[in-house]
Amino acid sequence: METGELEKSILEGPVVEMGGYPYLVTPLADGIPRIDPGLLVEAADALAGMSGLDFDLILAPEAMGIPLATAISLKTGLPFAVIRKRRYGLPGEIAIEQRTGYSESILYVNGVEPGMRVAIVDDMLDTGNTIRALIEGLERNEILVKEVMVAFNRNSDADTLSMELGVPIRRVLDFAVRNGVPEILRPTILRALRHR
Repeated sequence: METGELEKSILEGPVVEMGGYPYLVTPLADGIPRIDPGLLVEAADALAGMSGLDFDLILAPEAMGIPLATAISLKTGLPFAVIRKRRYGLPGEIAIEQRTGYSESILYVNGVEPGMRVAIVDDMLDTGNTIRALIEGLERNEILVKEVMVAFNRNSDADTLSMELGVPIRRVLDFAVRNGVPEILRPTILRALRHR
């Protein structure tokens, strides 16, 4: 599977300092400057292709997990729900505290119930704190997280995190930012497909 547009979006993305943290700006992670349909289709094809699709519901953290979850839902016919940053107070709503490399917040999950099997789809794995918080919070509520799918991975210990959490973390591209410049470390889709 080709990852040319995804790689290009990483390599051409500007790096900005956010609280002393070198943050890479890309269309799929930020919606800036725009998300071209070809880029979204490439990401959805890669993610759906590496997934076991052994779950009932896709969960997508707002905001940038939403376009990926929408595209994967349309491709697979599986429903999705948005993990929101706003409380709605609906029956069964789950509140999960999370911290990233540059922010803290509470995430709210609706539309899930004990025994449900879910996959978390997001644009980027960075510190892993959001994914860790979501998995732990969902599992405390008897929701089974079957897998995590991300287009981009910046976490150098993603395999260790996956083993620690007991959940496969499937990712299309690993990258790093060195001296303010993004660099593709290796496309991971082939490895992920071999480990399905």
